[in-house]
Amino acid sequence: MTMPQAEQHIPSPHPAAESAAPGSAARPTAVIVLAAGAGTRMKSATPKIMHPMGGVSMIGHALAAAKGLDPHHLVAVVRHQREKVAAHISQLEPAAVIADQDEVPGTGRAVQAGLQALTAAGAPAETGTVVVTYGDVPLLTSPMLAELVSTHEAGGHAVTVLSAVLSDAAGYGRILRSRDNPQDVLGIVEHKDATDEQRSITEINSGIYAFDAAVLNRALAQVTTENAQGEMYLTDVLSIARAEGGRVSAVVTEDRWQVEGANDRVQLQALGAELNRRNVERAMRAGTTVIDPATTWIDSTVTLEEDTTILPGTQLHGATHIGRDAVVGPDTTLTDVIVGKAATVTRVHGSGAQIGDGASAGPFTYLRPGTVLGEEGKIGAFYETKNVEIGRGSKLSHLGYAGDATIGEFTNIGCGNITANYDGENKHRTVIGSHVRTSSNTVFVAPVAVGDGAYTGAGAVVRKDVPAGALALSIAPQRNAEGWVQAKRPGSSAADAARASDARAGDAGESDGRSAHAQQNTKNSD
Repeated sequence: MTMPQAEQHIPSPHPAAESAAPGSAARPTAVIVLAAGAGTRMKSATPKIMHPMGGVSMIGHALAAAKGLDPHHLVAVVRHQREKVAAHISQLEPAAVIADQDEVPGTGRAVQAGLQALTAAGAPAETGTVVVTYGDVPLLTSPMLAELVSTHEAGGHAVTVLSAVLSDAAGYGRILRSRDNPQDVLGIVEHKDATDEQRSITEINSGIYAFDAAVLNRALAQVTTENAQGEMYLTDVLSIARAEGGRVSAVVTEDRWQVEGANDRVQLQALGAELNRRNVERAMRAGTTVIDPATTWIDSTVTLEEDTTILPGTQLHGATHIGRDAVVGPDTTLTDVIVGKAATVTRVHGSGAQIGDGASAGPFTYLRPGTVLGEEGKIGAFYETKNVEIGRGSKLSHLGYAGDATIGEFTNIGCGNITANYDGENKHRTVIGSHVRTSSNTVFVAPVAVGDGAYTGAGAVVRKDVPAGALALSIAPQRNAEGWVQAKRPGSSAADAARASDARAGDAGESDGRSAHAQQNTKNSD
């Protein structure tokens, strides 16, 4: 039998890393991703940076953007729920160096911990460019970071900061530029420390930087915690660099979403909605028709071929792949499902399933993991499937359950059929051959096998193997207990209806008798 192959699904690059221009900047010595925060405003047992967004955790998005720069070293600085966060990061990026921030608070100390971890790993970051970014800035992209690095290195800067212009900059640190040379950044002032004039500045600090490694190492050695917050501020590096005669500059992004972080679930939702808008737009520009973008969700990990159509109310998650000319929806949710070319999937909830080329599923169908529907096959209305392989051209049309089963090619499974796969302790498998025809309400009591070309009768309970070409029947003589309702359910509406029916039948009998008698008299007179 021909089955769709998992190898059809070749994931595209993570959108955060897309279009990073190779060679646009030298490879950074290191990218340090700060991921040590507690994220208490998220009010969750899950670490903030592990909250999912578009099918990927926030730290997953951040690591993908960082990796898109192809740095010599990738570092993640952790602290809160250290074991859980470190394990998640290592799963996503096994080569990442995990650095632990100690009791000394502040972003400056976090970066210093990252540099020290590199040195301990035998990969000191003393020359070249070091990029610092964050685990809770999920919409930052590799091309944006590449532009930051390119500008930094082309200008020979000591520090280059990524900034953005906001209509409402309240709460953000402001970029202070030189009046004489606007390209030079004099420093960064926090909102609470800013004067009224400085608060009128709309260019804000994202906290994302490209540093000259030597400058960064020297400056961090001079940064103290002697401030109102008792923290090592990374922003202090800028003033130290300028005092050394180094140049500090900024790259302004027009896309404010790339520097937006998520501190609570409201901000996470806003970022997620924006990411989904971009994913849907990206899919449309790549050749997918999305009928209603407002009700469509497409994870960053989903891939779609050209000329696919997504109908309203559809959600595509995980490693889902939609083949060319397929139509999915409406009101469909697919997670890790491979949909073949020219297939139709209508009002389906599915996960871990494969739907072959030209096949159809739905409406109101539940595809559980392990479902493999062959080419031109069908799983119809109100059907549930699990761990079942269905051959080319076979049909499970409606109102049934198929679990732990193998079904051959061009077989038709009748209405209301089920595989009884569980005996109370163990699951067993049903094997149904090719060109089989099963009648309504057949039950296959596993383990059982049905040969090629076999038939079953209506209501059959198949407990034994059925040879090829045989008809399986479960027949018991029908017995009618007349008068049972009137005797056992007196006074019920059913008894009244039966009594009325008997009366009508009696009247009809008497009428027929009178008619026959009259006809006989007429005949005699003739």
